[in-house]
Amino acid sequence: MSGGLVALLDDVAALARMAAANADDVAAGAAKASAKAAGVVIDDAAVTPQYVTGVTPARELPIIRKITVGSLRNKLIIILPALLLLSVFAPWSLTPILMLGGLYLSYEGAHKVWEKLRGRHADKAEPAVARGAEAEKVVVRGAITTDFILSCEIMVIALNEVSDQTLPTRAMILAVVAVGITSGVYGTVALIVKMDDIGLHLKERNRSAASARFGGLLVAAMPRVLRVISLVGTFAMLWVGGHILLVGAYDLGLTPLYAFVHGLAHHAHAVPALGGLLGWLIETAFSLVLGFLAGSAVFGAVRLLPFGNRAGAH
Repeated sequence: MSGGLVALLDDVAALARMAAANADDVAAGAAKASAKAAGVVIDDAAVTPQYVTGVTPARELPIIRKITVGSLRNKLIIILPALLLLSVFAPWSLTPILMLGGLYLSYEGAHKVWEKLRGRHADKAEPAVARGAEAEKVVVRGAITTDFILSCEIMVIALNEVSDQTLPTRAMILAVVAVGITSGVYGTVALIVKMDDIGLHLKERNRSAASARFGGLLVAAMPRVLRVISLVGTFAMLWVGGHILLVGAYDLGLTPLYAFVHGLAHHAHAVPALGGLLGWLIETAFSLVLGFLAGSAVFGAVRLLPFGNRAGAH
């Protein structure tokens, strides 16, 4: 009995040492994967506040909490196991899946641009304004459905960045990315939607003129902040979507466009002091243009379908 216990403790100690040795790899992999998914994360943060627009302040955080739980369920219970299985049994499928996600992002970004140029706006999610629990469930369900699409893209991008790791390390990295990004996105969303309430509270306390002025600035600034986030999210979708398509085409053997962009960026890197920035700007600009062109093509095709005029960005 004692021998079995000692053996068990040895196994636990070995696992602990292995986990400690892998911790740096997991942290580095999670940071790398999260950085690559940044464009989708920005869009996720830009999309979610619309679901609590018009909701009474007391229900804003509970609704965000429900969406957060649904997002974690999407990533950890559905998407993560599915992607790990694909990475083992059908790794060839990850690049096409990633490119489909990039095309979707490009479509969403192009749709927003074209609607803006035409002086129209995509439909907003209908808020659950004093219409009972059932209306709130509909809003939360819609938000979680939209989150599922974005979460798929985030997790595929993350997996693509750490595909050279062992299966357990991949699983840990994806779990860290899922929890970290979900917490960051919805924590930020909660702060954004409550910022005007914080400003209003400071403004009405009247304890000092400075706090009242600061509160007034917060209240006045929030509509502009949301517009900036939406604009950044649109460009991020086009940039990330285009970059995914560019690299994916290269991985599938379609090299000319990637070689051309990479060659220009390589020459730009030779410029003293500004080389790195210029190279990044060239790659980003070409990715953004490619994303817009590809997304516009899909947008035009969708409009030819029977439901096309009703199709809109989330």
